[in-house]
Amino acid sequence: MAFDSLTEKLGEVFKKLRGKGKVSESDVKEAMRLVKLALLEADVNFKVVKDFIAKATEKAIGSEVLESLTPAQQVIKIVNEQLTELMGKEAYKPVISPKPPTVYMLMGLQGAGKTTTCAKVAKYFIKQGKKPLLVACDIYRPAAIKQLQVVGQQVGADVFTLDEQKPAQISKQALDYAIKNNYDMVIIDTAGRLHIDEELMQELMDIKAEVNPTQVFLTLDSMTGQDAVNVAKSFDEQIGIDAAILTKLDGDTRGGAALSIRAVVGKPIVFCGMGEKLDNLELFHPDRMASRILGMGDVLTLIDKAQEAFDEKKARELEQKIRQQTFDLNDFLDQMQQMKNMGSMEQILSMMPGMNQKALKGVNVDEKQLARTEAIIKSMTMKERQRPDIINFSRRKRIAAGSGTSLTQVNALLKQFDQMQKMMKQFSNPKNLKKFKGLKLPF
Repeated sequence: MAFDSLTEKLGEVFKKLRGKGKVSESDVKEAMRLVKLALLEADVNFKVVKDFIAKATEKAIGSEVLESLTPAQQVIKIVNEQLTELMGKEAYKPVISPKPPTVYMLMGLQGAGKTTTCAKVAKYFIKQGKKPLLVACDIYRPAAIKQLQVVGQQVGADVFTLDEQKPAQISKQALDYAIKNNYDMVIIDTAGRLHIDEELMQELMDIKAEVNPTQVFLTLDSMTGQDAVNVAKSFDEQIGIDAAILTKLDGDTRGGAALSIRAVVGKPIVFCGMGEKLDNLELFHPDRMASRILGMGDVLTLIDKAQEAFDEKKARELEQKIRQQTFDLNDFLDQMQQMKNMGSMEQILSMMPGMNQKALKGVNVDEKQLARTEAIIKSMTMKERQRPDIINFSRRKRIAAGSGTSLTQVNALLKQFDQMQKMMKQFSNPKNLKKFKGLKLPF
């Protein structure tokens, strides 16, 4: 994630504090000096850092903290609260127009991932039952319209295009089309430039004047760091923006833009792109992001993803199957596919408390293994999936050949599944639960 380096450095600072029985004022000031250096290295705006450290230090050297039984935890709590406040306290939710269609205008520099983000936003609202129309107003970049059509098809959103028309006219006709055809949302993909110029700004102003969008979102590349904040200031001063969308926040970036935009530009972050897949778009939660930065994980987002990915009805059916000891390879495959909908294993693990980049270095996450397992199960007949015990040597050879895997890999899967069934058999029997009475769970 973008904040891995910052997370690691802050972790080292707080580790030193935890080693002290009682924290003195000089300890707090030294810790805050190191926090300041970590934030500056993360490319956070200097004025923002200065104000942040002043507020955090003032709270941290108070008598309540210095006399606390757990002063290190109190200091971490203060830094967590200040980070949350810096990024906007509460999640900013996009405005939905009371009279459809809701119109979102997305703008930004070329290369920020604007066109893909339009599709991601469409996908986000399709999941909520909306019917969005994507509008191709980038008529200059080669293949921009085709790209929007491709990603639009992938997320299940229609795309409006017009030849030999100016972007303002295209957006106006698209809005008329959306009203006539009962679309409740219009998402306009505007043109970008490699840099800010008068021609670009005039075109964006014309589109805005023509359709009067519900909200204007600025797409910013997290990889550009502090430059993203300067871009946001320019767009806000000339066009006016309601919120920012940060892309590539899952990449190896310093994260300074996310920590600076709200304080410098005065505009919230509404969404953040956490991967290349078209459903890798999250509502930006300042409190959850602060927890990630401090290495506390993001269990709430993990729960949201699980609720979104897992079917409640299927979960109840699965519970019955485990109780009745009828869980088979079809169920195993179904659960695995639902897990994939939550994102990569690395993304899921990164949301667990303490699982920052440093902790994940020792974890070998083989995403290809999931694909191999899926291929092996899909190469079985329905009867074999329901009754793995009938899979003899010749059947195993056929399954290995059909799935493009080895006999060893097929054997390993069947052995693991057999062990899983035995464990489930133990859990399904209430008498066996006594064995787990003294077990301490990590929550």
